[in-house]
Amino acid sequence: MHEGSDRENSSVHKSLQQRLFERLVESERFLVYQNAFRSATGLPLRIVSADTDSWCLDHNAANRSPFCEKLNLCNTACGACIAVNQKLMKLAEVIGPSTCHCFAGLAATAVPVKLGASTVAYLKTGQVFSRPPNEESFEKVLSMIGAKTITKKQVAILRDAYMQTRTVDPERYQSMVTLLASFAEQLSQHCEQLSIVESGSEPEAIAKAKKYIHENLDQALQLPQVARVAGLSESHFCRIFKEVTQLTLTDYVNRCRIEWAKRELLRPEVRISEIAYQIGYQSLSQFNRSFARIVGTSPTLFRKEKMEKLTA
Repeated sequence: MHEGSDRENSSVHKSLQQRLFERLVESERFLVYQNAFRSATGLPLRIVSADTDSWCLDHNAANRSPFCEKLNLCNTACGACIAVNQKLMKLAEVIGPSTCHCFAGLAATAVPVKLGASTVAYLKTGQVFSRPPNEESFEKVLSMIGAKTITKKQVAILRDAYMQTRTVDPERYQSMVTLLASFAEQLSQHCEQLSIVESGSEPEAIAKAKKYIHENLDQALQLPQVARVAGLSESHFCRIFKEVTQLTLTDYVNRCRIEWAKRELLRPEVRISEIAYQIGYQSLSQFNRSFARIVGTSPTLFRKEKMEKLTA
């Protein structure tokens, strides 16, 4: 039962992440920056979902290196490229902006876009050399992919594309990555805003958390468990929950319990101490303090006033 619930929560979170990714891709903020980054740096820039196993070339020509296009025609080279990209994504998810080089010497960089502790997408750039290409380096690449597997004409085309591939000084390239990392932080903040109000509705993660809270008000509701049900990290859940409800988790739970207590107090045969434990409080004094703080009067006076009105 517990495992099934975990799978359901994970599915809900992934569904939310995919919708957020789709909105990021179409957002004016990303499109404007994408064009500006390309114009300023001359580098390609694409955004890919974190929930994908496909690392194929982008359909947009501005994100394609002619050399990579030619390599993509070779199955062994394409497989090696996919492996490098998958490794790069894992690195970026753990340590943040990461750069590595493929077997042909091209730099590839991935910068994560986060929603709390979860990665929603990656900004990708690269497809450039850190040192000018030459005939010797090309021959090494050719030997790696197997010169016997391609025709002389294909070798000539590949050589031309290789030699024309752009070279960027490593220090300058790192400055470009720094710019990209700064933008990724802005996109992460934008992602959080999108998750708060998605199409004018309450985030699915928060709705899930509320449902769980109301179904378990008589139990100890700890932050780690509620955040896990929502599919968010604890810190991100606290931030989003507060923005949506205007209350902390503790305050929200207390108010829900007090509303329950108000209904129970209309049953004169039930002792106040029984109500306190029934609705999840660990002590009568704790219940009395919470009730007075939220309602403005004690449970005893609240019951008395309500019963007098009912019998008047």
